Amino acid sequence: MTSNQNGATYAAAGVDIEAGDRAVELMKQWVRKANRPEVVGGLGGFAGLFDVSAFKDYERPLLASATDGVGTKVAIAAAMDKHDTIGHDLVGMVVDDIVVCGAEPLFMTDYICVGKVVPERVASIVKGIAEGCALAGCALVGGETAEHPGLLGPDEYDVAGAGTGVVEADALLGSERVRAGDVVIAMAASGLHSNGYSLVRHVLLNQAGWKLDRKVEEFGRTLGEELLEPTRIYSLDCLALTRATEVHAFSHVTGGGLAANLARVIPDGLHARLDRGTWTPLPVFRTVAEVGKVATLELEKTLNMGVGMVAVVPPHSVDVVLSILEDRGVEAWLLGDIVERTDEHTEGAALYNAYEGFTAG
Repeated sequence: MTSNQNGATYAAAGVDIEAGDRAVELMKQWVRKANRPEVVGGLGGFAGLFDVSAFKDYERPLLASATDGVGTKVAIAAAMDKHDTIGHDLVGMVVDDIVVCGAEPLFMTDYICVGKVVPERVASIVKGIAEGCALAGCALVGGETAEHPGLLGPDEYDVAGAGTGVVEADALLGSERVRAGDVVIAMAASGLHSNGYSLVRHVLLNQAGWKLDRKVEEFGRTLGEELLEPTRIYSLDCLALTRATEVHAFSHVTGGGLAANLARVIPDGLHARLDRGTWTPLPVFRTVAEVGKVATLELEKTLNMGVGMVAVVPPHSVDVVLSILEDRGVEAWLLGDIVERTDEHTEGAALYNAYEGFTAG
């Protein structure tokens, strides 16, 4: 093959392999902080390795897996040129789905797609992912950074991740355990988390024309700072509850809001009766509603409204659960209970029943 010095190159097409290599070197210091003893090897292999020999002590280990992204919240991070928290959001979205079934998150991998590799920016994103993994008690065993010139602008990017956890089959949580008389306990969200940002951006940035550096008195900080508030990670808190007392189910409140997500762990024949009057949503939710004239039902099926995770527990576990969460710095309260479904509720209509179960506060 003859060489042509004037021929096309990967770099000329917009892909900088050297920049990608530098990004890997910069991120290594952060990945080392998200480790577990079971991790075998380090970055640079084709696959991440995790020693599962401890599973021999399980009677019937079940692997739980989840994958997610952070939606259009990345547009806020890009606009503010602040990239070290969006990875924290990514971890929260993945590990808190895993822990819902009672599984312990073990490890994660990430995928970062960029229009142009800026090594320091990529390393900053990975820093947030690694710090989130450390908070969740899981390892970051690898990932992929892809440069897509022409598909994304030079400052645009997206992030996604996948995680794996393990739970003993006999300890699996879910709707099969939920009974009439169970108590619903809410765990406070840190803010919007990572859902509903298309609505929030449409209302506050597009319709109202607010700027991200606008100081909002109700928030006590700028709009951008409020919108970038990292997602609270509940996995270790939830695991602490399962190890201390009886828990029947968890529900991670993400897209679809409180009612739709709680409905996923309520069996046919039962109904979640929740009380709006037990909490006051954070100011950001009220601001979106008022500025955008968003109807209550639309708001509640889009945003978490200040409840990020829910535990369904038998009555005898309530005091223990509330005490543990208080000790761990998680605001929690009695949100409602589980009751028999009445004749007016049709089978399988748990989403609507959950909404009807709200009482005026």
